[in-house]
Amino acid sequence: MAKKIGLFVAGAVALLVLLFHLGPLVGLAITLAVLYYAFKKWLKAPSTFGKVVWALIGCAALVASASNVPALIALVAAYVLYVVYQKWNGVKDKRIVPEADDPFVNFEKQWAELQKHY
Repeated sequence: MAKKIGLFVAGAVALLVLLFHLGPLVGLAITLAVLYYAFKKWLKAPSTFGKVVWALIGCAALVASASNVPALIALVAAYVLYVVYQKWNGVKDKRIVPEADDPFVNFEKQWAELQKHY
């Protein structure tokens, strides 16, 4: 029961932090989209003037992205919410393969048996 209360408190704090930093998060997403678009246009620009204009737009977007550093706090809060959700529902990490199902472990066992016989 104490574990559920701790998870609830951690989730509530992470949700509040995420909500308070939602503005910088949206600003970061917009400025990164502008930066990506400017970079793509800079690569395709046929003239030097076009490359300079798109480089200036990209630099402005980069500076605007750097000013949205509080958005990183929102990303951390979103990750904490994700972890709390997994722990609350008892979801196990699906990336870890059990040793019995791991083909490399079975191969090494069979290889060791072959080495014993020869």
